[in-house]
Amino acid sequence: MPLTTHEENDLVYFTSPLLDRCGGIAHGFSTRKGGVSKPPCDTMNLGPSRESDRPAVEENYRRFCGAVGADMRHVVLARQVHETTVLPVTEERAGMGLWRERDFTADALVTNTKDIPLLVFSADCGIILLHDPEAGCVGAVHAGWRGCALGILEKTVGELTRLYGAKPERLVAAIGPCIGQCCFETDSDVPQAMTEALGEDAAPYLERRELKWHVDLAGLNRQWLLKAGLSPEHIDVSGLCTHCRPDLFWSYRRVGGQRGAQAALISLV
Repeated sequence: MPLTTHEENDLVYFTSPLLDRCGGIAHGFSTRKGGVSKPPCDTMNLGPSRESDRPAVEENYRRFCGAVGADMRHVVLARQVHETTVLPVTEERAGMGLWRERDFTADALVTNTKDIPLLVFSADCGIILLHDPEAGCVGAVHAGWRGCALGILEKTVGELTRLYGAKPERLVAAIGPCIGQCCFETDSDVPQAMTEALGEDAAPYLERRELKWHVDLAGLNRQWLLKAGLSPEHIDVSGLCTHCRPDLFWSYRRVGGQRGAQAALISLV
């Protein structure tokens, strides 16, 4: 199911209809619209390390968190390294990454504590939000092609199950905007890694076009969720390509490092 678009003045963000129906959470996928950052981070940059104007980033968090209904004072930001560390977040880490120094690296954050917003960044990579409404736990995952091939989503589902009693068949997931198969052109290393990880299940998401491969990252991440035991009807996929929509998103493949960062956020409330 496509994501729902929200527009408040200049601010534009997305939510998942499936997660909206669950209740008990605040969540959203940001865009580059509605903030106060200056070029090349204009305007809703949520990456504190991507610009020197700290007050602008703080104002961006105030606007985005206020729009989705999350507590910006407690937001926890992942320091992403394209690996498979899944970090359980407790009250002791509230505010790390924005208001306090981080003492961790992780590409997935999970919690069962209320009012601790979990946030992961993207500028083409997959960003996925997870929620088990009965177990009362949530997760936020950064799954670029490396993390996808390494199975970070399956590991995150396993940690939600082990730590908080989640059940894969109850979990609801939303896959946010990422680079689409239309634009994710690679050599053979990426499809080889996906095939080694997923076997024949990877084939529908890998297409050879002349000398290059085109990779459906969102489809592969969805395949990992299915492999982990989620029901197809419990998975929303945005269908938006970050490379195709420079009006809404930053894309590393399009502009390189001179850019801001969009994000996915989820919090129990």
